Amino acid sequence: MVNNVLLNEILNTLKEEKKYAALRDVLSAVKPADLAELLKEVPEEQVPILFRLLRQDRAAEVFVEMDPDSQELLIRRLTDTELKAVVDELAADDAADLIEDMPAPVVNRILRQADPDTRQTINELLRWPEDSAGSIMTVEYMALDEDMTAAEAIAAIRSTGVDKETVDPCYVVDATEKLLGSAALRDLILAREGEMVGALMERDIPAVRPQTDQEAAAELFRRYDLLSLPVTDEGGRLMGIITVDDILDVLQEEATEDMEKMAAITPSEKPYMATSVFSLWKSRIPWLLLLMVSATFTGMIITNFEHALAAYVALTAYIPMLMDTGGNCGSQSSTTVIRALSLGQVQFRDTWKVLWKEVRVAVLCGVTMAVVNMAKLMFFDRVGFLVSAVVCMTLLVVTLVAKTVGCLLPIAAKRLGADPAVMASPFLTTIVDALALLVYFRFATLLLPM
Repeated sequence: MVNNVLLNEILNTLKEEKKYAALRDVLSAVKPADLAELLKEVPEEQVPILFRLLRQDRAAEVFVEMDPDSQELLIRRLTDTELKAVVDELAADDAADLIEDMPAPVVNRILRQADPDTRQTINELLRWPEDSAGSIMTVEYMALDEDMTAAEAIAAIRSTGVDKETVDPCYVVDATEKLLGSAALRDLILAREGEMVGALMERDIPAVRPQTDQEAAAELFRRYDLLSLPVTDEGGRLMGIITVDDILDVLQEEATEDMEKMAAITPSEKPYMATSVFSLWKSRIPWLLLLMVSATFTGMIITNFEHALAAYVALTAYIPMLMDTGGNCGSQSSTTVIRALSLGQVQFRDTWKVLWKEVRVAVLCGVTMAVVNMAKLMFFDRVGFLVSAVVCMTLLVVTLVAKTVGCLLPIAAKRLGADPAVMASPFLTTIVDALALLVYFRFATLLLPM
């Protein structure tokens, strides 16, 4: 990571003294991701000046690392010739991602500068659904013939590999482009020159269809420690590959999306600092209104048991504690199960195993909290045995109910095709709050003389 403040001072000094050769050397020494971050802090009118000092291949690497808003501003300031140079250097999947994020006028200008083959490739990639394997694959892979020798394979890599997204591993295909296997670059380099690629390749390799969800593709990367993953059609023909750098972006996007859903926020594709106040309001207010209305049920329950509260005012003091404990218990279970579902550790067939485990955990947690709370109520609060019993019995039951609901809701949502993250706090908390009050007042009316 570079020191942006110090680097900014150096760049400003070199610009003022018009030492462009030295400026180019400084920029070339900065990693593309760091340079993209640095350009955010540079005045907009100076960004194209710095960008033009970069080599074409370097400029494309920096451009890919920039956020969509910065890319759009830069595109508007570049000439058609400069834009074409950048587009020509972009990998096909990066070009497709760029077009997805741009407004129509900018998209039209980009496509006009792309050559016919690039336009066709971009259009093929864009036809796949968002968040599918096809939408993040690239068609720039290294293909070999199984009848090649290791020496011929290395020569092919040297002659055509410069334009590929990656050359490790190389994919072995037949005359009809059917995927036969993959050959690691290390094995090709270390093999005898006359050894055949077919003998070196691994035949049983994982692959996905272009319609496969990108999260499922990410899971294959994790399970098999892959650097790339082939995408094939129904006939097994190789259509493209997904590389690990794209999967890292997918994992970050999916984790952010799940966190936002668990906090009752409609997911946004823009970074927080690039999101307007109005957009944040739109993403949050529907859920807040829904939760506000649903929370009125707790008020209705309290109203229906006013006589119990009037007879034993001390009961009122423990409502927040019981509701918060129930919400916390439910959130613990739901978060654990949601994570297990996302990692493929839990399936619908495991429902009873999960439920039995959470029930046992709930009993242990509930008994522990009830015992501690009973001691506090009897010796510190001095509210009497019956009130203490009502509070502690409620605490035990609420813990059991909350953990049960917390583990079952995400599994049910997954089974119905919904995102389990939606079932996390605060949606779950609202349900548990209402159940906690019902249990509390039921125990109160049964055990306390009214």
